Amino acid sequence: MKTKIVILAAGRGTRMGSELPKVLVLLKGKSMISCLMKAVYDSGVDDCPIVVVSPENKNLIEQELSGYKVVYAIQEKQLGTGHAVGCARSLVDASYDNVLVLYGDHPFLTSESIKSFALSKPEALTIMPTLLPDFKNWHHNFFHLGRIARDDSGRVSGIIEFKDASDKDKEILEINMGFMCFNRSWLFDNIDNLNSENKANEFYLTDLVKMAATQNRIIDSIMVGPRESMGINSKEELAIAEELMLK
Repeated sequence: MKTKIVILAAGRGTRMGSELPKVLVLLKGKSMISCLMKAVYDSGVDDCPIVVVSPENKNLIEQELSGYKVVYAIQEKQLGTGHAVGCARSLVDASYDNVLVLYGDHPFLTSESIKSFALSKPEALTIMPTLLPDFKNWHHNFFHLGRIARDDSGRVSGIIEFKDASDKDKEILEINMGFMCFNRSWLFDNIDNLNSENKANEFYLTDLVKMAATQNRIIDSIMVGPRESMGINSKEELAIAEELMLK
């Protein structure tokens, strides 16, 4: 079973108060994307992952990752995560069974988690959420992320983006981290059916979860711990991440 890893890294660093692309912001002297890339290579899953970048940040990220074998996909316009993965489609040939999507601003994800995630055999997709005890202290970092929706039988039925969530939805403690492992054929048969009819006017990759549920596909989930799954989107979250590294 072959898995192609796609890392989304086209975001800007505006919320970080930096002129650098977000994934190049340093965490204890190392860029976030280099921390993730080391874990990807240590996992042994893919020796030439795809990194999705913008035209503006490609050269900087390419310089940062010059020590790794990487192929780049260009996202010309920032139209959402679904659009970003679609930009990598031509680089994923039919020899691959799965496509595993990661994010360049998640520096704590381990090689062991990446490897176990890649070993899943999705009928459509497998997700890797985290489960919180509450939103207190540093867990508040997760409050503005999407929530996992499950039906009465406990099966995953969708992901509710925070911008579209009701007050009741926001009480859900099972949080979407964005990590997804897709059956390649299913992914590219369905990704063009995404639409941008939401408050952000973006093509959400997460809408594929509801699409799979509507098709009565099995959606498996593999939990990852909050610390390991934490992304960094602001200076405040960066400071919290640096504190966690000392514990």
